[in-house]
Amino acid sequence: MSTLKVGDKAPAIRSRDQNGEEVTLTAFKGKKIVLYFYPKDDTPGCTKEACSFRDNYAKLKKSGYVILGVSADSEKKHQKFIEKYELPFTLISDTEKEILKDYGVWGLKKFMGREYMGIFRKTFVIDEKGIIERIIDKVDTEEAATQILTGA
Repeated sequence: MSTLKVGDKAPAIRSRDQNGEEVTLTAFKGKKIVLYFYPKDDTPGCTKEACSFRDNYAKLKKSGYVILGVSADSEKKHQKFIEKYELPFTLISDTEKEILKDYGVWGLKKFMGREYMGIFRKTFVIDEKGIIERIIDKVDTEEAATQILTGA
């Protein structure tokens, strides 16, 4: 599992979005990217986080950010999640967990004494040149967008 730091070049991404279209980070060169990783579509915490980005989308966009969400869910599940909550941004499907591993967000988790492999909720802010500008390890699902906008 890689440990990325502020100042590192963001690992390349090549996957599919909710519409089955290819998504690469290089397609967003020259733009600031909020790349957020979340465990599962349509679960309480993940929904709060996605809706935080949705509700603040105009402010984020005005500040020059592109929002990209990543989980191991399928394109079809992403599509349903987007439709249900009217999400205006792209969700990337990483069913092979390649992006998750490249960003160091796939690993052993513990919950109520049980250990399992899963996705760590984490957000990377990537600058216009593809360099990691910020890493948010303690994501506040209800205030995820505010964390980006205020630098908190």
